[in-house]
Amino acid sequence: MRRTLCLAIPLTLVTRFIAAQSDVSLGLGACTVRYTGGTAFSSAALSSAGEIDTPTLSASGGASFASLPEAMWSLQGRGDVWGSGPKLGRALRLGGEAILVGARRSDGSWSAAAHGVGELIWSRHRWGLGLGAGPSAGWTLDKIPRDTTDTTPSPAPSVSSVAALHLRARGWWHVGPAYSSFSLEPTRFPDGWFTDLGTGITMTRGPATASLWVQTRLSAAFGSTAAASVAVQAFVSPVISLELSGGSFLREPYQGLPRAGYVTFAARLHAHRRPVHAFSPPLSPLTPVTRGDSLVVRFHMSGARSVAIAGDWNAWSPAPLRPLTGDVWEGVLALRPGVYHFNLLVDGSEWVVPSGVATVADGLGGMVGVLAVQ
Repeated sequence: MRRTLCLAIPLTLVTRFIAAQSDVSLGLGACTVRYTGGTAFSSAALSSAGEIDTPTLSASGGASFASLPEAMWSLQGRGDVWGSGPKLGRALRLGGEAILVGARRSDGSWSAAAHGVGELIWSRHRWGLGLGAGPSAGWTLDKIPRDTTDTTPSPAPSVSSVAALHLRARGWWHVGPAYSSFSLEPTRFPDGWFTDLGTGITMTRGPATASLWVQTRLSAAFGSTAAASVAVQAFVSPVISLELSGGSFLREPYQGLPRAGYVTFAARLHAHRRPVHAFSPPLSPLTPVTRGDSLVVRFHMSGARSVAIAGDWNAWSPAPLRPLTGDVWEGVLALRPGVYHFNLLVDGSEWVVPSGVATVADGLGGMVGVLAVQ
């Protein structure tokens, strides 16, 4: 998600910046706006965003309102929902993703696109693979300015449309505070094939998150090209972040958006507070206590009626913890030495990372705790 305020995000760009299990935010800044006729730098941009992330469901949406030259304005929006079903065996799951994007200018021009992917997911402790396929479609209506002295009747505007089938192979893995991913998407367009290859890395250190994404398009029919983007988000307080990003985007064929460079900067106000420990010295991973052949973990959850633990060792399937006295909850694990990631499900509805435990970004916009087995 990685997120830019005003530009449509490529289908293969999966990193996001807001590091919270759920959040609503409002940003104010300036950015490059890309539309069917070209690009322009806005003098001001207002962007709202909201998202929620769990191990099996991720949803995000946002809209931006930006000024353009000659007293024009642009409104752009995006919605993305990803979900996965129960496990099929030890590591396989079925998943799906739907993406809707659209833009409209004050001169009446607009564009929109929709993408869908059904996916077979194979996930392990710190990495995963996905294979999928689905349809994509785009629609545009671009009004052409006319000479005011021309008295001939204007032709009725028509909507252009395009549809394609795309395949997707992707993978991801965690290494310490870094989340890396790659994607391969062959697409059958009406005039020929093109294949997008992308790779990216996201690093989170305390209150700062940085992302790098590189993408290449290979096509004998349309020609080959490449693009790269860099983004940084830094929380200056638990509810205020500063964001800066720049780079280039490939041509977007569904909405007719041109290849372009861009830059975005903004201050963003968040409704949900960033964990206080993000502004403190680095924390240590949770270390279980050995009890015979098992490992024991304990958490203090005041007022909780139920607590379950889910991690990458069990495909994020919540396992109930046992209540003890003094609001303490205990779990017994059987794990080999290594580094794992986990979250707690409190009262069957709220995913939390226990306080005092080191965290890393989960690559879907949230944070997960780190558990180290010696």
